Amino acid sequence: MSGHNKWSTIKHKKGAVDAKRGKLFSKLIKEITIAAREGGGDVEGNPRLRTAVNAARAANMPKDNIERAVKRGTGEIAGAAYEEITYEGYGPGGAAVMVEAVTDNKNRTVAEVRHVFEKYGGNLGESGCVSWIFQRKGMVTISSQGLTEDEVMEVALESGAQDVINEGDSFSVTTDPGDFEGVRAAIEEKGWKVELGEITMIPQNTIKLEGKKAEQMLKMMDALDDNDDLQTVYANFDISEEEMMKASA
Repeated sequence: MSGHNKWSTIKHKKGAVDAKRGKLFSKLIKEITIAAREGGGDVEGNPRLRTAVNAARAANMPKDNIERAVKRGTGEIAGAAYEEITYEGYGPGGAAVMVEAVTDNKNRTVAEVRHVFEKYGGNLGESGCVSWIFQRKGMVTISSQGLTEDEVMEVALESGAQDVINEGDSFSVTTDPGDFEGVRAAIEEKGWKVELGEITMIPQNTIKLEGKKAEQMLKMMDALDDNDDLQTVYANFDISEEEMMKASA
């Protein structure tokens, strides 16, 4: 499992997402706006928008906020002129890092991203320097309580999933991005608890980090996650769950 996904799951369990609800809402609103701008305001006909709206509902975002974000995207009401940008670079220990941003000021955002990379022992690279390491996939993480790997595998594969990874206290189901919603729906129909569902970037290889480098990497991930312009951060580090839990406490 990639460092990003493990980190996301632990933060979710620890309630860090709720503690930063204002930032979470801001990022979700931007994603809904961009999705509606790119693919239209019909949730059923726009898979990206449907995923964003489902994430907003899961975060208990008020319906009015969601509707306004859609209308800003379709141009029905005025809004900021957002741009999507991807930054790539290296974190402590040479871990590959990809950052997806939505911003109305590219100069401000790139300066802030570069500052975070340098502060924690990394460096911002050129476009394409690490993107080849990652593949875009759908990921549904469910609690393993009361479930067996065989029954999860059966439902997942029948609904179009590619693989199921046993993480001990959870199962991670991977899909092609286009099959994500169908697989998630099949899992929810079984009444299984979805802990995390997202379209993400999964690394093809990982770099193990320990000690000081692991600590710096986790601080860097948190600092990037705190930036309102940065939607998602992906990395290929492998850090023990014990160290992650300690850092997120």
